[in-house]
Amino acid sequence: MSKDTIIKVEDVSVSFWQNNVGVYSLKDLIVKRKNPFKNKRILNDINVEIFRGQSMGIVGRNGSGKSTLLRTIAGIIKPETGTITVNGTFAPILAIGAGLELELTGYENISMLLALYGTSNAATKQEAIDKISEFSELKSEVLRMPVKQYSSGMVARLAFSISLANDSDILIIDEVLAVGDQGFQAKCMEKIYEIKHKGKTILFVSHFPDDVMKICDTAILLENGYVTHAGPSRDICDNYKQLF
Repeated sequence: MSKDTIIKVEDVSVSFWQNNVGVYSLKDLIVKRKNPFKNKRILNDINVEIFRGQSMGIVGRNGSGKSTLLRTIAGIIKPETGTITVNGTFAPILAIGAGLELELTGYENISMLLALYGTSNAATKQEAIDKISEFSELKSEVLRMPVKQYSSGMVARLAFSISLANDSDILIIDEVLAVGDQGFQAKCMEKIYEIKHKGKTILFVSHFPDDVMKICDTAILLENGYVTHAGPSRDICDNYKQLF
């Protein structure tokens, strides 16, 4: 991996076992007398190289493997074959509420995740909490409530704000900007532009080609787990639109 390469995905394949015949108990297994599990290939021999400071979009229809690829790069899913080399730290925003404990309050979740990010100094931690609260626009009485009582938009605000507080080398965003009001979406986009201008690396999954073209310099198109096109984001988004 060259000194400017921050992520390198080499010949990566991922498969999941699926239950496709309605066997959910030992009785079903005995009666139907067949193996209920089928191995389904989600990613097929993926090769991607991402350079430091690059903003790459990942587009494709539902079920093409976009989210699986992000989760594999982030280390959440182990590839069946191939290797992934990462030379940097992550701030993953992979799903609404991912990483949040629903029984804890907003403030407790902020403190817990900041500790996981390595923010232990009391003054620095309080400063980060204040910034997260301000960016999320969630009132203090809301942040004192258990997250399980939040709306989906409130959960997205909190998760996004906490992730942005982690000054990582790589920002991974998976379709979470579609949640929340337009004002907060615009605020998030401005923050992403700011992160991009700082020279951070961004991986961005979206079904909205216009957002991909605004944020990303390059992109890849996934179809049935294969990278079918790679290049400038505008060209790849044009290829994506032709699928419909």
